[in-house]
Amino acid sequence: MERRPPPISLRGGTRPPAVLSVAACTVLAALAAVLALPAPAAHAAPATGGDPALIIVLDSSGSMAGPDGSGHTRIAAARTAVGAVVDGLPDGYPAGLRVYGADRPHGCDDTSLAHPVTPLDRAAMKSAAAGVRPKGDTPTALALTKAAADLPAGSRGTVLLVSDGESNCGAPAPCQVAARLAGDGIGLRIDTVGFQVKGAARDELQCIARAGHGAYYDAPDAAALARQLVRASQLSADAYRLQGDRITGGTSARTAAPIRPGQYVDTLGPGETRWYAADLDAASAADLSATAVPQPGVAVGYGDGIELALTAAGGYGATCDTRSVHFGQDEGAMTLSGAVSRVPSQDRTRTCDKAGRYLLAVHRTTAAGSDRGRWPVELRFGTEAPLPAGTVPAGARTAYGTAPAPLAGTPKDVTGGTGFNDATRLATGVWRDRLLPAQTRYYTVHVGWGQQLSYAAEFANEPVLAGGTSAVARSTFVATSAYAPDRVPVRDASHARGDRSYDGSPVSVGLGTVPVTWTNRWVAGDPARTVHSAGDYTLAVSLGPDAAALARNTAVGVVLRVQVTGQELAGPQFKAPPLAGQAGRSTAAAGAPTPTQAVAAAGSPGPGGGTASGITGTDMIAAGTGGAVALAGVGVAALLHRSRTRNRTNRGGA
Repeated sequence: MERRPPPISLRGGTRPPAVLSVAACTVLAALAAVLALPAPAAHAAPATGGDPALIIVLDSSGSMAGPDGSGHTRIAAARTAVGAVVDGLPDGYPAGLRVYGADRPHGCDDTSLAHPVTPLDRAAMKSAAAGVRPKGDTPTALALTKAAADLPAGSRGTVLLVSDGESNCGAPAPCQVAARLAGDGIGLRIDTVGFQVKGAARDELQCIARAGHGAYYDAPDAAALARQLVRASQLSADAYRLQGDRITGGTSARTAAPIRPGQYVDTLGPGETRWYAADLDAASAADLSATAVPQPGVAVGYGDGIELALTAAGGYGATCDTRSVHFGQDEGAMTLSGAVSRVPSQDRTRTCDKAGRYLLAVHRTTAAGSDRGRWPVELRFGTEAPLPAGTVPAGARTAYGTAPAPLAGTPKDVTGGTGFNDATRLATGVWRDRLLPAQTRYYTVHVGWGQQLSYAAEFANEPVLAGGTSAVARSTFVATSAYAPDRVPVRDASHARGDRSYDGSPVSVGLGTVPVTWTNRWVAGDPARTVHSAGDYTLAVSLGPDAAALARNTAVGVVLRVQVTGQELAGPQFKAPPLAGQAGRSTAAAGAPTPTQAVAAAGSPGPGGGTASGITGTDMIAAGTGGAVALAGVGVAALLHRSRTRNRTNRGGA
């Protein structure tokens, strides 16, 4: 059975009516009723967790002294797996080890901290694991409680429980304890690995993971134990690096939290809507993005996701832009990102062109059986000043053109970032990375005026587990998305596929853009519309959570073939000269993490309010922005670029 590909992003004006949820309709109705309001007082900041940390909780009860089926004991396999975990963690990563059932033959208070949570000491962690001698009972609930307290205060901690059986110490039930400890899922996640378990033992470990906003990993043998432990620990270490001022959005339009250009972090619960107020002038474009960061791999439904709406707060409360981003799959949660924009129209007569207060609503859709933990949400508000008065921009370019020849050569190893803030810089070339199940890696590529981006993410033959090509759980997906500066999703213009089912056989996903041109912003209903600002474009590549039940290797390899074609121009103006010294710039610092980008002018707004009656079709005439522009002496033919291809929307993204 083929899995449905992941996140489907639908832009306002293109979404089928049936997709617009009742909650979203309520949001828009409330927005329409709001009048211009004074800025409310600043809201208290939510707790979103600090730096990540890991505590491994190792079952050392008597059953772990039994054979693992390969000529060794289960505890020996566990020691080896712990060694693999610490070898794979980054230097200095806070990690510790707690055991239970290791000190005496009987006792439901038998748990001890074998190694405290400190900056990673590989030798000490391995030594602590080597000293464990299984002999006792299984006080799982107590061990979980102690482990949560072992983590540094204020951290975004992961408790990684490894067990070969169910608790035998009575109340309280471990599942209930996990739910109490994990709370809203912001500061703590509990993952479980079942080592050669079945029946009630597996049910208990799965319940602990669900209640703890984590994932359950099945390990039928010693090799699987090491593989799953490494996956879970590295997902903890590679958690999305949130950045921004903490903020709490309003609970209604009238209590919207004021925001200025910058970056913020909030949280969002199931079915909740947060409101924010932004003051915009009459000339600048603005982008407001939201990136939801749920715990990777937790239970979600096809329609779970976030819905954004941007509305003018005064007068008739006109809706300027909407966007919905849903998982489109039920394998497990992954990062989602969407944006809404206000781009002044050409004639500056639309309601959303006016200066004043605008309201951003971010709503979370959640199915009944989905994880109930709160999601951290990273908000970004960027603005882009108009062109100087008298500037004539180059005409819109809506044709992708002929695809460039595929790049050849030996791939260079690179490690993608955890998110937008630490995305790894790439240049034109061939790159190789590895993805864990439920992981998205981020990369950034500079695309200048007049240039266009094309890339492919190729997943080659991957060894799969026995029988891993037919059952429902034996396939997963791979996906990619691209984002313009200020995180506006970019639509594909090249007829590439943004998502595919993956069963270990070779498959490729990718995306191509039209050339970056200022006037593209006024192209109605076209993939060119968001490709209107030069700067750093972000690529996101994802591997589905069910790869944990498919791939034999811990991580799955991917080769990225990235091409930025066309000569970079000195600016967006008509007949702009080539940018001086562009050749050296394109390869500098490739493969290195990018610094945090300033959020101010030079953003990348996408389609916005009042643009429904903008330029349609594929023939475009350049028009001035930022004041009246005389076109006298400029031949109209010189300002036209005729599209030669029909574009289509990518079905999914990361």
